[in-house]
Amino acid sequence: MKILEMKGVSVVRGGKSILDSIDLSIEEDESVAIVGNNGSGKTTLIKLLRGEIHPYYDAASPSIMRMFGEEKWSIFDLRSRMGIVSMDLQNQFSQETTVTEVIASGFFGSLDIFRNMKVTEEMISMVMGAALTMGIEDLLDRTIEGISLGEMRRALIARALVHSPRTLVMDEPMTGLDIVMASKFRKMFEILMKAGNNLIIVTHDLADIPEGIDRVIMMKDGRIFADGMKDSLFTSETMSELYDEPIKVEHVNGTYRMHL
Repeated sequence: MKILEMKGVSVVRGGKSILDSIDLSIEEDESVAIVGNNGSGKTTLIKLLRGEIHPYYDAASPSIMRMFGEEKWSIFDLRSRMGIVSMDLQNQFSQETTVTEVIASGFFGSLDIFRNMKVTEEMISMVMGAALTMGIEDLLDRTIEGISLGEMRRALIARALVHSPRTLVMDEPMTGLDIVMASKFRKMFEILMKAGNNLIIVTHDLADIPEGIDRVIMMKDGRIFADGMKDSLFTSETMSELYDEPIKVEHVNGTYRMHL
């Protein structure tokens, strides 16, 4: 089954095309990286998956967008199949929110746990399981103002994991992390994939991509620029064309890096 199937999908805002006739298909059993510069359309694609925006409709040339084979879906139903970790969430939680509350908020799609929300014992057990997976079980009673950026990222991933989705979408997961923490996250992503999770990594930096991901989808100016295996696409020539700058690509110990 396909996680995502898009045919001729466009997004228009203020009369400007943000995504332009996208054709894209991702299978349920594959991990991929979506690469592109700021403004390439990556963020808009994530917003489509999160249900924040909808494709442009043109009766003359109707488009198709399916999630897990369905053209109509509930975001709440999707959470058990796809967890979306968007780093813009980390600044939207109150600093007094505990790590437990951050993770448990994944059950409700909220940015905290409010009085009208009932967190059951089963939910608490699932929160603990997700925290153990991410190695933050000792932080559950801490407020987020007292944890590091890397620990908050782990809490957000645990928030997506509470539903035990097979697919995780990571939107710019390494932004702001130092080189040591970024290396630890890449190793953590490899562990998640070996445990049976499929990852969709959205990034502008090749160094963010775990070694276990082979397929790369490149976006530029709201279109699919290239789609193929990273070994053939991660070349100095291709990346220079993608970023409109002379770029040198190096491959060291399984990690690709770009330099001007």
